[in-house]
Amino acid sequence: MIKAAVIGDPISHSLSPKIHGFFLEKYKIDGTYEAIRIEKNNLRADVQKLVVQGFAGFNVTIPHKEEIFKLCDYKSKSAQLTGAVNTVIITKDGKFFGHNSDADGFLNNLKNSQPDFVLKNKIAFVIGAGGAARAIVYGLIKSGVKKILITNRSFGRAEKLITNFTNFSAKNSCEIKFLNLENFSKQLGDCDLLVNSTALGMVGQEKLELDLKNLNKAAIVYDIVYKPLITDLLALAQKRGNKITSGIGMLIQQALIGFEAWFGKKPEVDSELEKILTQNL
Repeated sequence: MIKAAVIGDPISHSLSPKIHGFFLEKYKIDGTYEAIRIEKNNLRADVQKLVVQGFAGFNVTIPHKEEIFKLCDYKSKSAQLTGAVNTVIITKDGKFFGHNSDADGFLNNLKNSQPDFVLKNKIAFVIGAGGAARAIVYGLIKSGVKKILITNRSFGRAEKLITNFTNFSAKNSCEIKFLNLENFSKQLGDCDLLVNSTALGMVGQEKLELDLKNLNKAAIVYDIVYKPLITDLLALAQKRGNKITSGIGMLIQQALIGFEAWFGKKPEVDSELEKILTQNL
């Protein structure tokens, strides 16, 4: 039996077990996929237990994506560029190979939900500076956006993200800078794509406080949170007439890469899976 999991804290909200369970059943694979709560202080010791228990690998969610990066023995290019890992493959000799599939998951979901929207030369506003934000910023830069404006409660963390992407953004002719929340809100008239990359607005988390009164009416609003499916941010944007993209598609898209790596089968997404995942959201 092949074993895989998703780790995080909190973890009860995760739909990853349903996604992988769906594919395991669909393709008649002898395997399991479970959700495991691991606290930040116990991360190193608890992930080593997964090695001992014979796991093939695991997904990583909030708040461990950057810390897991430090624990990986090998890293893919996407992991190196983002400084965050969401997919770990455990090698036969018990080493960790870290990969970041969030960037492609983010981009593929946007493409599927907004097929007429082209990122090239657009201006993106991003809320947050954590592991998910890093993947999103990487995806935006490689897709040709001309400017990324970031707001975050911790200026230091945002500054670190911007510094890490200085060479990559310059190479791709993309301006990237920090704005405090007040100025971020004031400049939303220039926004083509607004992305919440944080857990704010998730069930059990703090609310996301953002004034959308200045938001460009043509802007797309994208929230990576998927529980609830329609967050307060998306509901407010929809009410204003803006197009919206929920996080459920990103979750599915990024999951496909790990599934193939662990279970040896490249799954095809169908509408039945999304219906199952959104039934109770």
